[in-house]
Amino acid sequence: MFCPSPRYSIPKNSEKYNKHCTDTRRHMKMHFVLIHGVCMGAWCWYKLMPLLRAAGHHTTALDLSGCGSNPRRLNEIVTVHDYLEPLMEFMTSLPQGEKVILVGHSFGGIGVSLAIQKFPEKVLFAVFVAAYMPNCSSPILTVIEETFKRTPLEDFLDTTFRFDNAAQSLPTSIILGPDVMAKKFYQHCEPQDLELGKMLVRPNGLFCEDLAKECLLTPDKFGSVGRVFIICEEDQMVKADFQQWMIENSPPKVVKSIPGADHMAMLSKPEQLCLRLLEVTDLLCAN
Repeated sequence: MFCPSPRYSIPKNSEKYNKHCTDTRRHMKMHFVLIHGVCMGAWCWYKLMPLLRAAGHHTTALDLSGCGSNPRRLNEIVTVHDYLEPLMEFMTSLPQGEKVILVGHSFGGIGVSLAIQKFPEKVLFAVFVAAYMPNCSSPILTVIEETFKRTPLEDFLDTTFRFDNAAQSLPTSIILGPDVMAKKFYQHCEPQDLELGKMLVRPNGLFCEDLAKECLLTPDKFGSVGRVFIICEEDQMVKADFQQWMIENSPPKVVKSIPGADHMAMLSKPEQLCLRLLEVTDLLCAN
């Protein structure tokens, strides 16, 4: 788990955000559980967490196996279940009757989806921030395959891929290089956030063999939980047309967008992302 840096100060210059904070304090306190994307860690939410807390909510950011400060190494993480173990252990630990709001970014949408499938009774709703959002009728791998159909390997610039499974054409693991991070992930972020990302990036498995299995998600479990998709309009990695494809392929209850957001919306547009989360919380929890 991650505690945000005290060096990040909460912005005070947004009338809309400050009004929403005041309004939401009057309502029930929610618990947002934040799941990072590929090669990242809980650290990437350090700007968003104090904003949600200032609005009166509780937050938890998790390091998945081999990510952030988690001690496991890539060669120790064999399956997607190994990778998601911190998330599943956290969900198991929740008291009976407690429900959380799962927020997944990028590859983190897969973890969110599998957590919904295993613990539908513990999820109030789920938010996918430019995140992989699968459906029940196709293997989860479909969204990864779509990535590589739309984005040839050369467009990943200095990303390093490993192909350790001769039986499949997709990579088995990935580590982002500084050039792709600067141009396609963090292009609207402050320079210090890009440098932080470059310092903390770690290799990540893709678990394609596991995710190719049928029926990992079912309508009675995954399909029973409301979903929200937040479009990052200037995302150069998961581009807007791909985000729209996932929305059409697995329709959520609510779609929001963030103008000017790159792939790392929690760093480039934290206040706007917080506002979208507060808006959908008000909307979906109105009753």
